[in-house]
Amino acid sequence: MVDRLDEENLKLKRAVKELSILNEIGAAISSTIGVDKVTELIMKKCIMHIGTEQGTIWLMNKEQEVNPLKTFVRVTDATIAGLPYRLGINLVGWMLKNQKPLLSNNLSQDERFKGIDKESAQIRSLLAVPLTLKNKIIGIICLFNKKDNLEFTSDDQRLLSIIAIQSAQTIENARLYEEERKLLVLEEDLRTARSIQQSLLPKGNPKIPGIELVGLSMPAKEVGGDYYDFIPIDDNHWGIAIADVSGKGTPAALLMSNLQACLRGQAVINQSVKDTVIKANIMLSRFMDPGKFITLFYGILNLEDQTFTYTNAGHNFPFLLDKEGKVKTLEKGGTVLGILKDAGYDEETVQLEPANLLLMYTDGITEAINAEEEMFEEERLLALLQDNPSLPAQQLSDKIVEEVLRFCGTTPQADDITLVLMKTKP
Repeated sequence: MVDRLDEENLKLKRAVKELSILNEIGAAISSTIGVDKVTELIMKKCIMHIGTEQGTIWLMNKEQEVNPLKTFVRVTDATIAGLPYRLGINLVGWMLKNQKPLLSNNLSQDERFKGIDKESAQIRSLLAVPLTLKNKIIGIICLFNKKDNLEFTSDDQRLLSIIAIQSAQTIENARLYEEERKLLVLEEDLRTARSIQQSLLPKGNPKIPGIELVGLSMPAKEVGGDYYDFIPIDDNHWGIAIADVSGKGTPAALLMSNLQACLRGQAVINQSVKDTVIKANIMLSRFMDPGKFITLFYGILNLEDQTFTYTNAGHNFPFLLDKEGKVKTLEKGGTVLGILKDAGYDEETVQLEPANLLLMYTDGITEAINAEEEMFEEERLLALLQDNPSLPAQQLSDKIVEEVLRFCGTTPQADDITLVLMKTKP
């Protein structure tokens, strides 16, 4: 009877201690936000209450399939070296396969860790339990070397398992909170980029006698780097540009603003198309990051002699249609901007005739994809122009966008749709 009472008292004391530890951990982590702080606090409490030299928490890295676990936090005694790499790999592999607690008080003789490197000799014992949530493992919590050369016990395993059950949801909540914060930052970044992008586009279309000139840009959900511009050089000359900046978000929008500044600055002081683009390329190449580039089509409309002089810096080839629908693609130029500082560019002058139609566009139109993963492509765009030669420029522009969206159907718009369309009167 006395032995039974002693045993019951021991169980009661152990239960009270466990509840005290869990309440302490629960109170601490409830006031902590952020995965790093939560996991560090949990690890420190485990080391303190179970009495070990070091511990580690691995969390599932959802974005990587090859290396699904990463060491998120490690707490160690200052006198103990770090966890050996191969031991960590073996331990993680065993836990992912078995997904149950692991207790070893003689690691060097444990068959489950045969062949680990000599550095692992400093690890005498370990206790690991999975962090599971809705029957899925989200991480591993592991303790190494019980202090004073003691051994891990079944009570230690039970306590660590209970802590793991309580901690899993808290860690996941902290991770979801951080993901939400990152999403909010991204959304703010996109709003900023969209504001920059829209502020750079023309506020309206030029009123030019005998010529219809319209431009539009329909942004996708993710901010791209499409840009078009109408630059009044003097009473008889208009600069017309369309470009696509590599990348997305605020960096692309800022690069677009730099392009506009360079192009406008050169255009108003230099009526040579190729020289304007050459100098803009030199300026942009000085500060553009490696791998970044800009495709640009730039031309000058001369109202006196009804000519259009252009250069194409790696951009989609515009279509120039005569009144019979015969097509000329405007290909003269050079490479994209921002790659080669000393790149040269050629120019070409075309004579505009009555009832001519000139379409400049970005790849958001021709590379638009439908549910069958087919692209809109140049042939479909060209046929659309040839089938609607009498439509006013604004109506034709709207029809192009309408047809692209109809082609895509339920497939979300992946890139900005941008075009500039010019028509001479019959």
